[in-house]
Amino acid sequence: MSKIKYIDLFAGMGGIRLGFSQACDELDLSHECVFSSEIKPHAIDIYKYNFNENNIHGDITQINASDIPDFDYLLAGFPCQAFSAAGKQLGFDDTRGTLFFDVARILKEKKPKGFILENVDGFVTHDKECKTDEIGRTLSIILNTLKDLNYKVTWKVLDASNFGVPQVRKRVFIIGNLITEPNLENFTFIKSQIGDILEEGLPTITSYFIDQLLKYYHVDDLKGKSIKDKRGGKNNIHSWDIAIKGEINTHQKIVLERLLRERRKKHWAKLKGITWMDGMPLTYNEIASFCTDIPAEQLKILLSDLEKKGYVKLEHPKDIMTINGKNKRHPDINKDKGYNIVTGKLSFEFNEILHPKDISNTLVATEVDRIGVVDGEKIRRLSDKECLRFFGFPDSYQSNIPNKKLYDLIGNTVVVPVVKSVALRLLQ
Repeated sequence: MSKIKYIDLFAGMGGIRLGFSQACDELDLSHECVFSSEIKPHAIDIYKYNFNENNIHGDITQINASDIPDFDYLLAGFPCQAFSAAGKQLGFDDTRGTLFFDVARILKEKKPKGFILENVDGFVTHDKECKTDEIGRTLSIILNTLKDLNYKVTWKVLDASNFGVPQVRKRVFIIGNLITEPNLENFTFIKSQIGDILEEGLPTITSYFIDQLLKYYHVDDLKGKSIKDKRGGKNNIHSWDIAIKGEINTHQKIVLERLLRERRKKHWAKLKGITWMDGMPLTYNEIASFCTDIPAEQLKILLSDLEKKGYVKLEHPKDIMTINGKNKRHPDINKDKGYNIVTGKLSFEFNEILHPKDISNTLVATEVDRIGVVDGEKIRRLSDKECLRFFGFPDSYQSNIPNKKLYDLIGNTVVVPVVKSVALRLLQ
């Protein structure tokens, strides 16, 4: 059999390319990537470093399809965009002005054997016409466009946690070829847990935040805990539990725990005459109504001290207002100020300590650097290798870019074993 040639669009770190090449290797198929396109500089840096390739093309919207070498398969993790003409059933023309249009025009010009497209799972219901529709107009237009180009197309949302990585990560895969409709059903699932990918004996972190965590909790008790103030639950630690902003007394903790729950209840919005939102400020009188066991003067002192320390703040409730033609939430200065919990989960050095026997929630770029793991008797951040293992990258894949830039890329990349499984179905 002749060599399989493929192109890698919106290449990122090259995760789709890796999965596709692994599938080719498993099937003993000779293969070559003949064209790659990416615009983010640090993605290009790590891509070149790992694939020993210097000729990375830039903005695909500026490249003529006729200038791309002939190929057999197109790979693309293209960004999700709305279609201005969505629902008008204009087919190929519906996609103009979007990055999918560039995928479509290349398929139309080059007529390869097949393709693998990947996107976030929310893409499936993006731009729904009716709430009861299975898919939105965006996906509908894309499927119709691909079928109009004479491809047999199938799609499915797949969860990476079923493919041997310890992370819940749902992504939609759209694949097609010119001969028969590929099958994306009945995969053999492989499970793993976080401990399977962790390293040991790496440098740990010393900081005030970590010192406070270890002062109030044994290191083993931190495994599986989240650290955030605006939510509760038995596996959550609040900033006041570890006295990050100063010690508070038992009564203040009671007030905070009650405020945490009450501020999310809808009846307060009705009383205030605003549209309900999850987490409203409550006035002193409203707080007093569910803290009747605390004397009024004492409650005022407790709240004042909590505000001074920064555990709560006084603010106007927000309501939906039309400003410059757009509906947005803005503080309603005509409503009385109330007390609200201050800090969200991104306010702390770490917002989660992983448990080695769990699988993680979906890793996102803005939070990867705030995930901790227990190493010995201390806490540290995820290593580069662990980050990559969460996405099924082989240990031979190395990072040559700063941590922050790796976190930015890794939170938006694909899971290699899922791509491999999908590619096997397409190639077979």
